Order: sequence, then C-alpha cells, then structure tokens
Amino acid sequence: MKFYNNLLKGLILGIIIILTSDIAGAFESNASLIKAGAKLTLSDCIQIALDNSPNIKKAAFNYKISKNDVSLAKTAFFPTIGIGTGYYFNGSYNRNRDTHSNYYNLSTNLNQLIWNFGKTNSQIKMQKFKSIASLYTFDNTVLDTIFAVKTNYFGVLAAKAAMDINRANVQINERNYQRTKAFFDEGIRSKIDLVNAEVYLSDSKIKYVQAVKAYQNALVKLNNSMFVAHTPAYEIANTELFNYDNKEIPVNLDKISDTKDLSNPPKAVSDAVLTSRVEQLAILENYKFQPFKYTFEECEQLALKNRPDLKAYEATLEAMKQSLKYIKREYLPDITGSVGYGFRDHISTNSINASIGLQTNLNIAQEKFKIDNGKLQIQLAENDIELIKQNIYFDIQNAYVNMVQLEEEIPLMAVKVRQTRENFELADGRYAVGLGDYIELQDAKQNYNTAQNSYVQTVYNYSVARANLERLIALPQQITITVED
Repeated sequence: MKFYNNLLKGLILGIIIILTSDIAGAFESNASLIKAGAKLTLSDCIQIALDNSPNIKKAAFNYKISKNDVSLAKTAFFPTIGIGTGYYFNGSYNRNRDTHSNYYNLSTNLNQLIWNFGKTNSQIKMQKFKSIASLYTFDNTVLDTIFAVKTNYFGVLAAKAAMDINRANVQINERNYQRTKAFFDEGIRSKIDLVNAEVYLSDSKIKYVQAVKAYQNALVKLNNSMFVAHTPAYEIANTELFNYDNKEIPVNLDKISDTKDLSNPPKAVSDAVLTSRVEQLAILENYKFQPFKYTFEECEQLALKNRPDLKAYEATLEAMKQSLKYIKREYLPDITGSVGYGFRDHISTNSINASIGLQTNLNIAQEKFKIDNGKLQIQLAENDIELIKQNIYFDIQNAYVNMVQLEEEIPLMAVKVRQTRENFELADGRYAVGLGDYIELQDAKQNYNTAQNSYVQTVYNYSVARANLERLIALPQQITITVED
C-alpha cells in the first residue's frame, strides 16, 4: 500500500512539474517578444502583433476548419463499409420434445454513391466558397490588427511629445518663479505677480503629471494592441510622420504606481533673474512627409479591388447560390450501389449479394419553402454587397477629406508655433526689463504651449487618418502575414 501511495505522489509531482514548466515557458515566450532596452520601430510592433494576435489565430483556425469542411463534403463520393457479427441462440420447449439452435453470423457490405444529380457537387462548391470567405475574413483581421498598432503607436509618440512640452513648461515656470521672486525681493514687482507665478507653476506641474499618466496609458494601449504583457523597458522610434529630435524615452510601466512630491518650490536657478529662457523644443521642427499618392477616385477603385471584407461577402453570395442549387436538386434521387458478403457457421453458409438502388424522399411543401428561403438568402447577400459598397464609398470619402484637410493644416500650425514662440520671447524680454506686465507674459506663454500641443495633435490626427485610409482601401502593407504563415 505504501508503494502505491509513493507512486501516486510521484505521478502527481511529475504532472505539476510539466504543467508549471509549460506555463513558465508560455510567459517566457511572451516576454521574449520584446528584449529589454530594445528600440522598436513601427514595423517591429506590427510584426509582434501579427505573430501574437489571438484574433488572427482564431481567423486562421476558422479557415482551416472551412478547408476541412470542403474535404468533408467530398467524402460523399467515397464508399462506406459496414461490418456486423453476432451469436444467436433459439430454443423451444413442449411436452414431446425440446429443440434449440445456435449459430455465429458474420456479414460485411460496401455501399457506394454512384450519382445524385449534382447535389454533392453543389455541397462541395458551397463549402469552397465558404472557405474563400474565411480566407478573406483572415485578411481583414490582419488589416484591423495593423491599423490598431499604428493608431496606438502614433498615440505613444503624440503623448511623448505632449509630455516633453509640459516638462519644458514646468522648467519655464520654475525659472519664471525664481525671477519674479528676485524682482519681488528687490521691490521691482508686486506680491500679486509672485502669487501668480506660484499658481502658474503649480498648474504646470499638474498638467505635467496628467501628461505622464496619459503617456503611460498610451503605452498600455500599444502593448494591448500587440497582445503582450509584463514587457521590459523599451524605446519607440520616430516615424516619417512623427520625426523629431528629442531624446528617446524608454517605455517602462514598472514604476506606474510611483508618486513624486511636486508641491515644494523649485531650487534657485542661477540665470532665472536675467531671463526665463524660452525652451525651443524640436517637436516636429523639420516636419516633412510624402503626400498621399492616390486620388479619391483611385482610392475607391483600390477598395473595390482589394477589400477582403467585400470579397468575403461576394464569396458568401456564391455559396448561397450553390446552396440554392442543392435545395432544388434535393427532389432528385440518389443512385447507389452495394455489395455484401455473409457467413453463417450453423450450416457453413456463405452468401454474396450485389444491388443497385434508386431512392428519394420528398416533402413537396417543405421543398417549396426551402427554395423560397434559398432565394431570399441570395437576395439578402446581394443587398449586403450593395450596402458595403455604399459604405466603402462614403467611408473613403470622409477619410480622404479629413486627411487632405489635415495635410493643409499642418504647415499652418507649424507657422503658428513659430509665431507664438517669437511672441513669447518678446513678452519675456519686455517683462525682464520691466516694460511688460505679468498677464501679457502668461498669455504669450499659454499661447505658445497651446500651439505646440495643437501641432502635435494635428500631426497625430493626420497619421491616424492616413492609416485609416490605407485600411479602408486595403493598401498592401510592407509588414503582413498570410494564413500559410
């Protein structure tokens, strides 16, 4: 008994070790997707998402199931084999005598469908079109995954730029506080200017904390779109649309719960008395991009040619047509052939049989309504195709108008950033020599920060609008994946 108990404990321990090693391997494989300290490009993030997306895997599994359904439909042309055996006993008893008999029986038969007037062919074609629809559904899932990564990647860059702007704003307000305090100590400025400097400094710190949290939330969304968790610290590279020279900031959520005390006054700044030193951030300073090379009409044609969801609808329509053919042929008979062999040991009897049969079962009223439903299914599929074509047209039109508008806004926003910065420098200089008042200075600073944030938001909106238009026309992507992969 003790031996069996030890054996059972050993088996349980072995199972636990295997399971825990599998779980640990799963976490290790997930974490190995991103190396600590890596600098990920947009293409890297897209590739990670494509390799790791459960939605893409689900679409691939559905496609494989649909291919098996085609093979399953073809099996109707294969023969079926039946085998039976048994032992039989029969006994009877009366006053005169008792009789009984027993014997062993073995039988086998082979049934083959000869022809059913195209019903099986219609089933096979229907499953093929469903398989095609599943393939296009897979392609559409890939496009949606790529778009989600692009949107969240641009969101991280935009949040990072906004965080840089707010960090610089804190530094400006710290210097301005020290300068105003020095002016107040010398009796040059009033108490209200010093209080206002403290208020603006506190407000800038609050906005910086909010910007940091927005940046962390953007990282969470990016990791979610890549379907990875517990990622090490890594960096995000610039893109053509988000290309600025600020130092890369590691993507790290390990210290997401840390808090810092920002309520204390800043330490003295040596040059604060002379100037607040307006920070010139390189936020998209030399912004250049290649305009979208397709016209609206070309985009519409590309969408009608490339959209996998439209192709899926069209394949579904063909499947419905094959289904209707099958329904119409149901009243036709099945021609089958059969051969069999039997053996009974009671009198050592061997038997061979062969037959050809023709059989059909038909409920006329039921068949009529099934045909009517099949026709309605075709009309419904045709209506869905017409609807998605209209939606494609209006979606592309809306996305194209938004993208072109943002393309035109970006250079204007860049000019506004330069103008507000120049105005801020002038207001800062006037205040430093006692010509300007504090309200003028703060208005100029606020306008400068607002212009920078608006510039970043416009570039983000344009990046997302352009990625959305590429998705709507199913533009071929440099990084993608096929169902065979």
